[in-house]
Amino acid sequence: MVTSPSVPRLVVAAPASGSGKTTVATGLMAALARRGLSVSPHKVGPDYIDPGYHALATGRTGRNLDAYLCGPELIGPLFLHGARGCDIAVVEGVMGLYDGAAGQGELASTAQVAKLLRAPVVLVVDASSQSRSVAALVHGFASWDPEVRVGGVVLNKVASDRHEALLREALETAGVPVLGVLRRVPRVGVPSRHLGLVPVAERRDAALEAVAAMAAQVEAGCDLPALVALARSAGTLSCAAWDAAEAVAAAARPPGASPPGAGPAPRVAVAGGAAFTFSYAEHTELLTAAGAEVVPFDPLRDERLPEGTRGLVIGGGFPEVYAAELSANEPLRRAVAGLALGGAPVAAECAGLLYLCRELDGRPMCAVLDATARMTGRLTLGYRDVVAVGDSVLAAAGERMRGHEFHRTAVEPGSGTGAAAPAWGVRAPARRVEGFVRGNVHASYLHIHWAAAPGVARRFVERCRTS
Repeated sequence: MVTSPSVPRLVVAAPASGSGKTTVATGLMAALARRGLSVSPHKVGPDYIDPGYHALATGRTGRNLDAYLCGPELIGPLFLHGARGCDIAVVEGVMGLYDGAAGQGELASTAQVAKLLRAPVVLVVDASSQSRSVAALVHGFASWDPEVRVGGVVLNKVASDRHEALLREALETAGVPVLGVLRRVPRVGVPSRHLGLVPVAERRDAALEAVAAMAAQVEAGCDLPALVALARSAGTLSCAAWDAAEAVAAAARPPGASPPGAGPAPRVAVAGGAAFTFSYAEHTELLTAAGAEVVPFDPLRDERLPEGTRGLVIGGGFPEVYAAELSANEPLRRAVAGLALGGAPVAAECAGLLYLCRELDGRPMCAVLDATARMTGRLTLGYRDVVAVGDSVLAAAGERMRGHEFHRTAVEPGSGTGAAAPAWGVRAPARRVEGFVRGNVHASYLHIHWAAAPGVARRFVERCRTS
């Protein structure tokens, strides 16, 4: 058994979404960083946007902890990887404390992650419409699972001194200390749209102001020394930190592949900028460990791909918001199409899928796939169990993985899609096929966390070497 040094840590959770988790977690991260601490930021679940605000608050990469996509066994190792060398870690939860993957008990819930990390929980409660009842609410959450340690409460949206006194008096009987009280104030300036908060990459200056405002709220209303002391009470983790190179080395070697790092490093271009902000930090680390040279590019600004590109990764984001600008960059659209149709490996997720279609909301895109995409009013959201329909640049036929789907768009294949095959067979929650495989192009709505399947990176980089 490997016992790792204990990183002080706490989990910020709530009874339900909309209680103020992001304000408290991000504000706490920023407040602690202002005091000279190296703060490791984490987010439970598949959310890509909150980690961007966490990164602004701490100056470190925001990382996800998703027990569904990665498996419970990787939560501790991935946490230690992200928190390496830090003074303290703050983990923002998802939804309500005990809400997880639908129909699968505690799996992927904030409670499960807190238990896996042996971390105390700070419960953020929206107290705007209650007084004495807050004690029953907190008592219920604190006692529901004896393995979850609710170490303190932050009361949010408190109306007045009198309201605060009533809440504190009630909570004296609940056995959970009040570690903060945030008054009812106008909403911190973090605008939302159809998939959540607006990403940092689209509004960096305003996002910095919003993070500063969150920090000021937490500094004014929370007992920071008590929160740090609570974080230091976290238990010791009996695991080692995740390592990308070790993960790639342990992954199954594709037939005929050379060892990781052998031979010249193929250049892999990774889409970024305001239109493509959804990615997990571990993907780039795994590509590098598999022997690739990773180079970013911005499809909104760059008119050509990086010189010498041998492979292309296009993650998620908001291409529908930037459809006009992406369409107007015709030189890059031609370059992407030329690379993909010339046989270079391409991995596209969600937004990347839309970008590879013939058109999006009537505007020309890259036309790598004979399909059209459009915005709809219907939200498609949830975890998915999938199996690879055939061999591709990401997976061997029959290989099983887990993914997450989150969008308000629809893709309609054209009549000439004979050259494209489905990418995934979705096994749950409902059986269907999804995505496209055309040559060395793999495009799908599903977001996959490659840390759970490091062979994906190894396979992709090997295809870049040999294609």
